[in-house]
Amino acid sequence: MLASHLLAFALGAGAAIILGVVAGGAMARWWRGWTHKSSMRAHKRFGTRIDRFKLADRATIIASLLENPDIAAAVRAHAAEHGVPETEAWAAVRRYLHEIVPAFSLWFYYHVGVAIADAVLKLFFRVVVIDKGERAAAQLPKDAVVIYLFNHRSNADYVIAAHALAGQVALSYAVGEWARVFPLEYLFKAFGGYFVRRRFREPLYHVVLEQYVQLITRNGVTQGIFPEGGLTRDGRFRPAKVGLLDYIIGVARDPAVAARSYVVPVAINYDRVLEDRSLLRELRPEQGHRPPPRIVQFSIVLWYVAWNAFRMVTGRWKRLGDAVIVLGEPVPLASWFAGLRERGRDLFALDRHARLGEVQGLADDAMRRIGDLMPVPAAPLVCAAIQSLDAEYIPRARLLDRVEELRQTLVDEGRYVMAPEAELSAVVDRGIELLWIRRAVARSRDGVVVLPNGRELVSYYANTIAHLLGEFETAVRARDALPVYAVVDL
Repeated sequence: MLASHLLAFALGAGAAIILGVVAGGAMARWWRGWTHKSSMRAHKRFGTRIDRFKLADRATIIASLLENPDIAAAVRAHAAEHGVPETEAWAAVRRYLHEIVPAFSLWFYYHVGVAIADAVLKLFFRVVVIDKGERAAAQLPKDAVVIYLFNHRSNADYVIAAHALAGQVALSYAVGEWARVFPLEYLFKAFGGYFVRRRFREPLYHVVLEQYVQLITRNGVTQGIFPEGGLTRDGRFRPAKVGLLDYIIGVARDPAVAARSYVVPVAINYDRVLEDRSLLRELRPEQGHRPPPRIVQFSIVLWYVAWNAFRMVTGRWKRLGDAVIVLGEPVPLASWFAGLRERGRDLFALDRHARLGEVQGLADDAMRRIGDLMPVPAAPLVCAAIQSLDAEYIPRARLLDRVEELRQTLVDEGRYVMAPEAELSAVVDRGIELLWIRRAVARSRDGVVVLPNGRELVSYYANTIAHLLGEFETAVRARDALPVYAVVDL
């Protein structure tokens, strides 16, 4: 009797397992089908270009790179140099690839990424998108290799850029180590971002990174790069770094790829940068020009979120002003290569030092273009006016006059001034209010007082537009209250 019961139980359990597997498989197929259809509907609605290679299976991409001859040669060189078995070097390569290669999800991008971006941006900012190169971009060939180059003010730049380009293309970003924490790491990978160790000098790692970047470039994946290599700490532009750009240009050894490659300069500016106080702290000598430990950064973010949640609940929440992004016109790499040939320079015949020097020239030109596109929101404009006057107390009438002078200079030069025809007093009041909320200034009916703790903040925002101010630039630069910034590779 017992045996028969055991047999019946075993048969029942086996049947349940089989049914569970079948049902699980059916649910998985239904889920894949539903998410695919849902993604396609969203893709059609937004009209975003999705590079086919981004949809490739992650395991397939990793497998193809493991067969890359340049990586194999780097493994042999690494093993010989360090006296370790090649199996150990290959294990390191696999770790690097799993760290770098993203897991782009079309469904996650549209139904989570776009929703999060819109919600966050609407909560914090009034987003303004100026697309100077829309017509030119529309005329690019379908197989064009396009690289967007951004200045780097805030970690919110990623979200702003994705929002601005949501109806055009889904970018693949190079993301720094700061985002390699749960859940950001998984979010960025699902959005198509790949991680870069900016201060890691291991040659084997850089060969792996180079081959991945070149693989996605050859396959037409549209990329977003921040040439400064990190956030500006003082509002000024940081010198451009050329590592990733050099990797990308390496693909142009193929003339067909070079002929369809373009870079697009993009400028981003804010009335308020979320991390401004934290960035300014890094300028202090006692901080060593380094970011604080991650636990400190996390606590700052946690406090900021908690405080603003309280402000929302109590009805005291206000937006942080404008976040403005200007998309420039595509610049063909073919014209740059033509200029090199006119000077008798064959880029790929040069040694590494000379080649990087030429690429540096390209990156510097891109940064100049970005600088020319830099938008001017109200708060930076008012900060520049305050700093140019070099006084602790500024009468309102004098401030109005100086803002008008600056604004007219910018308009005459064709700069992207927010609300250039708005009532002058409204622009000044808006800028002062944003500074008052930050406790950078005290205000009265007759003028404003720059508070001791606010002088650095005024300099930071003035620096974001100082290069656009013509004859007033010298005065703004001369009265910069920030310490000299030692550029470090972050």
